[in-house]
Amino acid sequence: MTAAEKADEARAYDPREIQDKWQDRWTEMEPFRASDDPDDPRERYYLVDMFPYPSGDLHMGHAEAYAIGDAMARYWFLRGKNVLHPIGWDAFGLPAENAAIRNNTHPVDWTYKNIETQAASFRRYATSFDWSRRLQTCDPEYYHWNQWLFLRFFERGLAYRKGGYVNWCPKDQTVLANEQVVAGRCERCGTEVVRRVLTQWYFKITEYADRLLADAEALEGNWPDRVLTMQRHWIGRSTGAEVEFAVDGRTEPVTVYTTRPDTLYGATFFVVAADSALASELCTDARRAEFEAYLTQVQKLTDIERQSTDREKTGVFLGVHAINPVNGERIPVWAADYVLPDYGTGAIMAVPAHDQRDLDFAMKFGLPVRVVVATDQPDPATTGVATPGSGVLVNSGPLDGLAKAEAIPAIIAMLSERGLGSEAVNYRLRDWLLSRQRFWGTPIPIIHCPSCGEVPVPEEQLPVVLPDLRGADLAPKGVSPLAAATDWVNVACPKCDGPALRDTDTMDTFVDSSWYMFRYCSPRYDGGPFRPEDVARWAPVDLYVGGVEHAILHLLYARFFTKVLQDMGLVSFGEPFTRLMNQGQVVNGGKAMSKSLGNGVNLGEQIGLFGVDAIRLTMIFASPPQDDIDWADVNPDAMVKFLGRVRRIAADVATVPADNTVPADNTVPADNTVPADNTVAVDRRFTDGDRDLRKVTHHAIDEATRQVESYHLNVVVARLMELVNATRKAIDSGPGAADPAVREAAEALAVMLSLFAPYTAEECWEMLGGPDRVGPTGIKSVARAAWPVADPALLVQETITCVVQVNGKVRDRLEVSPDISEAELQGLAMAASGVARALAGLTVQRVVIRPPKLVNIVAA
Repeated sequence: MTAAEKADEARAYDPREIQDKWQDRWTEMEPFRASDDPDDPRERYYLVDMFPYPSGDLHMGHAEAYAIGDAMARYWFLRGKNVLHPIGWDAFGLPAENAAIRNNTHPVDWTYKNIETQAASFRRYATSFDWSRRLQTCDPEYYHWNQWLFLRFFERGLAYRKGGYVNWCPKDQTVLANEQVVAGRCERCGTEVVRRVLTQWYFKITEYADRLLADAEALEGNWPDRVLTMQRHWIGRSTGAEVEFAVDGRTEPVTVYTTRPDTLYGATFFVVAADSALASELCTDARRAEFEAYLTQVQKLTDIERQSTDREKTGVFLGVHAINPVNGERIPVWAADYVLPDYGTGAIMAVPAHDQRDLDFAMKFGLPVRVVVATDQPDPATTGVATPGSGVLVNSGPLDGLAKAEAIPAIIAMLSERGLGSEAVNYRLRDWLLSRQRFWGTPIPIIHCPSCGEVPVPEEQLPVVLPDLRGADLAPKGVSPLAAATDWVNVACPKCDGPALRDTDTMDTFVDSSWYMFRYCSPRYDGGPFRPEDVARWAPVDLYVGGVEHAILHLLYARFFTKVLQDMGLVSFGEPFTRLMNQGQVVNGGKAMSKSLGNGVNLGEQIGLFGVDAIRLTMIFASPPQDDIDWADVNPDAMVKFLGRVRRIAADVATVPADNTVPADNTVPADNTVPADNTVAVDRRFTDGDRDLRKVTHHAIDEATRQVESYHLNVVVARLMELVNATRKAIDSGPGAADPAVREAAEALAVMLSLFAPYTAEECWEMLGGPDRVGPTGIKSVARAAWPVADPALLVQETITCVVQVNGKVRDRLEVSPDISEAELQGLAMAASGVARALAGLTVQRVVIRPPKLVNIVAA
């Protein structure tokens, strides 16, 4: 076959044609099923991809995320570990409920239909899941244990009910988290969001704030820095003081929290959150109408918008004054939106000279600005720029002349002596708002009795199963649809047997995803949320793969749950995920894909055009896992051609009769088991092969191994491409396809390529097995092969190219020993012909030597 014919055949290779064949083989073999056998000698490895929401078929973002996780799982399979790589669905949520309303059906119909669609697509996408662990969070067998855990939290005082402000969507008629509100509107339907006071269930995550912060230190180096930074900021621990201010007409003082009590002498006004009960209480009759009109506007804002430094400051004077406790000065009390009702006490002392938000407010409303910390910056009242840093105290009575570090303890001591304040710690973190006023979620297992109060549903009555509501019965009515299911709601109190009502809210779906990784360990267990000994065997998760958009809520809640489970004695560790890998986003033309922009790309269509292997390879090769991929900049067709070249190599080698018998002293394992130190002996079938190609192959193996374990998967693909080029050259113009080194390269390519292009890798592996098509050494699937091992003897560089420069310009190149001395290298460089010509008529002034790669001669 001519080179042109071979090129035509490579281009003609269609990886789509072999997909059904290998899907059937994998289903039959179950090569990725994890073993729970406690006597299994293999080291265990637990990898979890963040499970998907079944809103439709898989999309381009899924294609990237699951290609990354799958590559890592396949690598550890090939390294001989007992890998648990499960799959499930985060199946509760509002989209299913809205679809049921539109289609006059039950949410379960839409949900399970989409789950089956995604499951089929996952199989088509060649993911190495252990399908025996499959779960759906909307199954009663799963949410039974959500309810059981809720009751354990309730018993420990970690689940409680209180009134408070929430983001409310008038159209969807449900509470929204801050992250679900964009520019003041519901992210789902675009309706303007309002603030409402509702009695809601909360989890007391603030009880674990210090542990969440402290334990984050152990995650450094294993979690992305930006995720840990975001969590620390979200928790927002600060130390300072609580200071008491007397207020006109109020018997009890108002307590404020401040991190800068040293600036108390600079407090020139007092601000109360406009939507706090305190603001309404303090407002005088003369200011009432103005205040209530302002409050209506504030209730339309989210906490995120209110805290934005870019928003123009707004507020109203409440008609009363507070007394500064250190100097007795009367300062006006204002209501404003930039103070939140649940931060500290919902009131602050405003020090405009040293806080930018306070200064913006003061300049807007003509309030005084008093400098109490001397710095080298101009007066903030003139520049409009606050000076929040350290300096020497001025205009502060007994604190004058003290530095910040000295002034803070001094003022706290002064306040404590007078009974007007004390040292305090505060958190930005708020307790987890759990209640949702929708149907498609886990019912809260509490019964409300007029006589007995909040009564837990008896354990033997769990799960509390959702009633059969559908269509119009699910439409928003201002309360949860469950409230209308009277036969379900009305029950006897478990304590007194009197008439009582079930709680009609459902749980935030983040509850479902806060412990699912433990359920995977024993998904059919019916004696608890999981079998503790199974979790002890597998968990914590070795590698968790998913998007950075979950950096705060999901990951923080999962960490919180794990710590509670540890305190309950159900797990022995406090962190659920040992290592976290975030993947980037798939965009198109520099913008996120969306229907409105018309730049969406359909994954199914792309797979239909290019095949699964080409799409997976494209995703991996396009960028490091954590970076975004712009689909407009990639070329899947190039990957189809590359896969054709790999298959051509296997086909060329397969045409050569080969003895695949492993020598008696060759210890390459045929059962995919690896000794405890994860090493296997170098395969000796190829020792007589072309040494140059063998060195290229073993360098590729060594580099691929290191780069996979460093999560630089795109670099691995680049090395495979280099190995394909070297192998093709050896076949066409070197020792030929019959050389053992070519077979070694072909087998190594098949195994390493299987991380990213499993269909093509399996096809190549089968071809390399000869006429009986059983794969090299009798291993029928590349998924059950062993990762190749680099021979250290072939990694030693016998010579290295040294660049010789004269005045910064390359004048010669020398092949030298890697351990050449400086003196010897200088002598060779000076004697080189190209250097001699460049130095003609010049005097050498200095020689810079960096053995063995560089010599730079400076001459004039």
